[in-house]
Amino acid sequence: MKPVRIFRHVACEGPGYLGTFLEKQQIPYEIVCIDEGIAVPQDLDTTSGLVFMGGGMNVTDPLQWIKDEQALICKAIENNVPIMGICLGAQMMSAAMGGSITHGPGMEIGWHRLTPVTENKSNHWLTGLPDDLVPFHWHADTFSIPQGAVALLKSECRGNQAFAFKNCIALQFHIEMTAEMVKDWVQQFASDLEYGPPCAQTREVILDQLDEKISALHQWADIIFSKWIKQLR
Repeated sequence: MKPVRIFRHVACEGPGYLGTFLEKQQIPYEIVCIDEGIAVPQDLDTTSGLVFMGGGMNVTDPLQWIKDEQALICKAIENNVPIMGICLGAQMMSAAMGGSITHGPGMEIGWHRLTPVTENKSNHWLTGLPDDLVPFHWHADTFSIPQGAVALLKSECRGNQAFAFKNCIALQFHIEMTAEMVKDWVQQFASDLEYGPPCAQTREVILDQLDEKISALHQWADIIFSKWIKQLR
């Protein structure tokens, strides 16, 4: 199989558990380190699928690689190449497909509950997932659901949290987290926590029973990742 191509935008926001999952499934992958100045490859013949990770920048920032990645997303959709976007990656998917990005007040940070969008609850991307889904969040912006896409999940703090389009899925939240990544982010981006409740949890709340939270997160991630790799070319 050709490798999955993963786009990393910030050193501390790599594939995390997604890398572990792909290795367990013996699926090769490569990381394009945008944070190290690597150009966005537009070639689709040498990959089985694309993953766009998160980052602290905004989709509207005047950065060439953001424009290049959105162009690649459009090209991949036209060529039926599976895509998964996480946080910033999901926002870029929405923008590339004609959606809008909203700069909300404050931030959504920590372990926040998601609920399925009622009219789409039977969608195959949601089958097998519990109704009580509490993944990890760390973002300020959010996206609209592009025309033709299916809304999947929502939260009280930021509304839209996931959408699907054919063999592609966009996730505003983080299911790739490991315990080490959570601890690192809490330390590196401590100033973000000053936004406070209800949508920005404290360091103590985020780290409380962390191993149990991560274990549950990985069980949900296994379900979503398994559905996505079935789409790989």
